[in-house]
Amino acid sequence: MQSGVRITGIGIVSATGLSAEENLASLTGSKTGIGLARHLPGHEGLLAGEVKASNDKLKAMLALNTAYVSRTSLLGMLAAREAWGSHRHNPELRTGLIAATSVGGMDRSELFYKNLVSGSEPDYALLKTHDSGSTTEKIADYLGIRGYVTTLSTACSSGANAIMLGARMIRQGKLDRVLVGGSDALTSFTVNGFRSLMIYDEQWCRPFDESRSGLNLGEGAAFLLLENEKSISFSGAKTLALVTGWANAADAYHQTASSPEGTGATLAIGQAIARSGVPLSGISYVNAHGTGTKNNDLSESVALKNIFGDAVPAFSSTKPFTGHTLAAAGAIEAVFCVQAIASQLVYPSLNFQNPIEEAGLKPVAELQKGVKVDAVLSNSFGFGGNNSSLVFSAPAEQ
Repeated sequence: MQSGVRITGIGIVSATGLSAEENLASLTGSKTGIGLARHLPGHEGLLAGEVKASNDKLKAMLALNTAYVSRTSLLGMLAAREAWGSHRHNPELRTGLIAATSVGGMDRSELFYKNLVSGSEPDYALLKTHDSGSTTEKIADYLGIRGYVTTLSTACSSGANAIMLGARMIRQGKLDRVLVGGSDALTSFTVNGFRSLMIYDEQWCRPFDESRSGLNLGEGAAFLLLENEKSISFSGAKTLALVTGWANAADAYHQTASSPEGTGATLAIGQAIARSGVPLSGISYVNAHGTGTKNNDLSESVALKNIFGDAVPAFSSTKPFTGHTLAAAGAIEAVFCVQAIASQLVYPSLNFQNPIEEAGLKPVAELQKGVKVDAVLSNSFGFGGNNSSLVFSAPAEQ
């Protein structure tokens, strides 16, 4: 098994908590964060994975006082600050930030257009927060990162792709440490968009269940700090887990739907595991993309069977806890994977009752504690067939 890229910090904000500790407590307590929305104008009562904090509360936590910052940025700054921890800037270390988002500052743009069409005087400065890169720049400025700063937006695989790019840059010697992750907030645009596709479930989502009928949207952010040996010699940080495998494959089957044969997903999963050096039998747990839609769950099930045959590892989807957080999903679930390795856990796929008839696969339905979790596969599949898979492994010293 190759050594991998070291993960030394994690930070997360989701519907299940405002920190890594709070999120883990919700996962181990099988406590969902999905409920009736309170902070999304015009959608109060929507069943969604809303972060339990208003923008004003988030600003107070970050000691900010400005109207020109999106909710996506606020969530991202909070998670990135936790992952960054007590690290200090050092001219000898090449530091980077790779942040992913799909919604960007849409929430501020919606406020602008609401005022515009109502005849009120709109604040054109709000539009400066709309661009996806604005969120990345806000996070970079907040943490004082001045090195390599870039933004990725590849739909629901964005967070995973940010981790992949960061790991590659560490491995290629281009950076010594890099914060990688993603952030997205609930907006009317995304809610209405998924409803127009008829894949929004007005009930609690049920990934990999025969009765599944759609997803619940969520919001949140997560970041991981990746370091090389040089950076760790300065920071002295403990290695939580390793990024050992990664791959991206596009099947280009449809604008929104996944290939029913699981073509792109199969390629991504197989190549990520091959790169990791972990044998198929060594994958302890699969954190599935598992959105709860008819198409996605069947396609992913087919891909898992294509790779593992009749020996599919324990798998589950954590989206019934958080909702589908779009560009943040891959990063949020990466943090969950790191915690699964550190705490030797396999999370339950909430609401599962009956397997998909065409696949026959049964996800883990109850929390498993004290199990041996050495390597975790995490899948993130985006619109347009942009499929990404990551493999996280336990450090040798665990």
